[in-house]
Amino acid sequence: MPKRTRAGALTMITGVALAVGASLAVPAAAAPTAAAPKPPGFLAAADLPPHPGSPWTAGKVTAGVPEAVQQDLCLGVVLGGGQNTWYREFRTDLDTHARQVSVRLPSADAAKSRVRKLDEDIVSCADRMEMEDPETRAAFQDHGDLPVGDGAHVYAIHTETSWGASDIRLLSLGREGSTMTVVDWGQMGGFRDAPVKAFKRTTVTAVDKLH
Repeated sequence: MPKRTRAGALTMITGVALAVGASLAVPAAAAPTAAAPKPPGFLAAADLPPHPGSPWTAGKVTAGVPEAVQQDLCLGVVLGGGQNTWYREFRTDLDTHARQVSVRLPSADAAKSRVRKLDEDIVSCADRMEMEDPETRAAFQDHGDLPVGDGAHVYAIHTETSWGASDIRLLSLGREGSTMTVVDWGQMGGFRDAPVKAFKRTTVTAVDKLH
């Protein structure tokens, strides 16, 4: 509530008292509100590898990290914090799904360090899956670097369970300055079912859209 003061000299003439009183009730200035950080650019549904049986649908760009990423053995340690992080979910009407997660770091060096750690986690993920779950067999493929932004890399992980479930996952990691992004694509199948070339194009687009 605004602070008010009163004229102390009650013997002043009425005209002066009214003039003083009118100048006293001045509201305090409101403190400026910090603007929310703006998210980087994100993929659109049309940027995903085309699906032969169903078009892609894109969700909203949302601040934070979804629970599925926080619990992800490949990504959760690096991306689980959620500060200055945004994500977007994609789906088809069939079994294929995708997600992009982007993080703004305080500096290019900080982003570089985060990318390095995430690369280590992805490369070791298949081995850690097998250690955590004896019923799962996991295999890893490295699909190399891409010359976009400050660098990008593409990986593939295939998992097969003892009861017959078989899933293929493509992951890419890219950076532009102090912003990094991860694109995660998956469906039922094996390595031969993965659209690696199209996914590389998706990754290039994802990094290009960061700035």
